[in-house]
This record gives sequence, structure tokens and C-alpha cells, in this order.
Amino acid sequence: MPDMDLEKLIQGIKDRNRRMIAKTMTLIESRVPAHQEMAAKIMEQILPMAGNSIRLGVTGVPGVGKSTFIENLGVYLADAGHQVAVLAVDPSSKRSGGSILGDKTRMEQLSSHASAFIRPSPAGETLGGVAAKTRESMLVCEAAGFDVILVETVGVGQSETAVAAMVDFFLVLMIAGAGDELQGIKKGVLELADGIAINKADGDNQDRVARAKKDLENAMHLILPASTAWQTPVMTCSSVTENGTVPVWETVLEHRKIFKASGEFDQRRKSQALEWMWTLVEDGLKQMFKDNRKINAQIPKVSGQVAKGEISPTAAARTLLSYL
Repeated sequence: MPDMDLEKLIQGIKDRNRRMIAKTMTLIESRVPAHQEMAAKIMEQILPMAGNSIRLGVTGVPGVGKSTFIENLGVYLADAGHQVAVLAVDPSSKRSGGSILGDKTRMEQLSSHASAFIRPSPAGETLGGVAAKTRESMLVCEAAGFDVILVETVGVGQSETAVAAMVDFFLVLMIAGAGDELQGIKKGVLELADGIAINKADGDNQDRVARAKKDLENAMHLILPASTAWQTPVMTCSSVTENGTVPVWETVLEHRKIFKASGEFDQRRKSQALEWMWTLVEDGLKQMFKDNRKINAQIPKVSGQVAKGEISPTAAARTLLSYL
């Protein structure tokens, strides 16, 4: 792609042209070396324009109502004058079809809102790759003037850690009345949470929600908070009533205010940028390893030796790495 197109894409991002934003994200997701090179040039130029959004990560087990929550909050924010972008981290989308592609049709109000942009995640890559692409897409959205970025985890497991490492506020959504109130959410995920919200606090579900809130508050007392300035709150919300998610948004703003005052906000952003760099270094090294002809020529022989017990896996790994 010539420099003329490069300038066109950058101008398109500045103009918040959805087609140009989507084109740039497709470049970022491409594995073609020429596309990667061009994407790197774009990232370099837009970086000074990025970083001015509120980054909110949303996770929760399937069926918790993530997409309904995101639409309810997104429409409220867009109506209030915010520019809202929704991104997903979904390492499993090739196998499962991913939920955000369906969400885009389910989030009818938000996807047709003039102040919103929804982007499904790239399919079928390793989690590290998907997370890296989502981070870069987030910077593109920020450079385009989106001031609220909602990052949804679609896959479960490691994707929560990946999303927590790229947002300012990490929200764990839960539901009451599903038996075990912790619903298989790992303690590690609760340790990452800046806030927990019990969704579907409406209709005849109120009593169950109140009980679940108490149980979760007791559970959270056993978890050491990551910051002395912030105790992870347990909130309740409804994604089907008007302004039902507003209390969660007010908590996000309160957290931002406290963290900005203490300096933890800037510190978190800096450490996230460094973590991102090392993730990219690791991904790059893995790719170099896979692309190395000498290594590829040796793999069958070395693998055979390990399988027969002739050499240890440690010695085999050292042998292969020595060709790098």
C-alpha cells in the first residue's frame, strides 16, 4: 500500500470515518508482512492522539448478560454525548463462532447509534495475538476520538487476565439464583476485579440478588485488595431497565478519580504498556522460531529422539533454540 493510502487511513481515523477505522483494524489483524509494516507506521503516527479514553473491561460466565449490559450502558453513554467503542477478546471464535458477532446483531440499538462503533475480535489466533490486536484497535479508537472503550471477554479462562491487563477498570458481571453464587468464577478473576456487579437485579429476582450480594461481599473480604486506595465493591444492576447500569458507571468514574489523585492511574497505564511490549517480544520470538528453516529441518529428528527417550526434553529444547 502506498504512502498516499497511509495518509488517507490516518486522516480517516482523525475524521472518525468508520470505514477507514475498520480498514485500519483489518490491516492490524493481517499476518501479511507488508500489512504489518504499514500497521506499525500507522500506530507510530496515531500514538500521540491515543490514551484519552476510559477503558472498561467486562467479563462474566456465558449467560450472565454481558451483551445486554454493554448495550444498556453503551446507549446511555452515547446518548449522554460520549463516543463509545466496543471491542472483544475472543480466542475461541473460530471454534464457537464467537458471541460478539451475534452480539452485534443483538445490540441493535447500540450498533446503529451514530456515536458508537462495535468491532468483533479476530478469529482463530493465540490469545496473546488476539489481545495484542485488541490493544492496537483500542488505540485506533482513541485516536479517532472515542472516549469510552468497552472491552468484552468472550472466551473464558486466560482472556480475563489479558483484558484486565489493558483496561483502567475491570468489571466482573455475575447473576444471582444460579446455585453456587461464585458460578465457577475463579478466585484469580475476583482478585483482578476493580468491581463486581450482580446483573438482572429486576422483577422478582430482587431477594436472590440481595442474598448473592451479601455472600459475595463476605467472599471479597478474604481477598487482599490490589490497591490500598480501593476496596472492590459488589454492586447490583439491571440491563433491561432504563439507566439500570448507571450506578456501575458512577463507580467506574469514582475509581478513576481516586486512582488519578493517588498516581496509580498513570502507574497502571505505564506497567500495562511494558507488559504489552514483552507480550509482543514473546510472540515475535515464537514466530521467528517457527519461521527458522534450520530449526524446522531439525524438529523431526530431535522430536524422535525425545519420543524414544534418547535425550531429555530440556536438552532437545536447548538444541533447537541454539539454531536461533
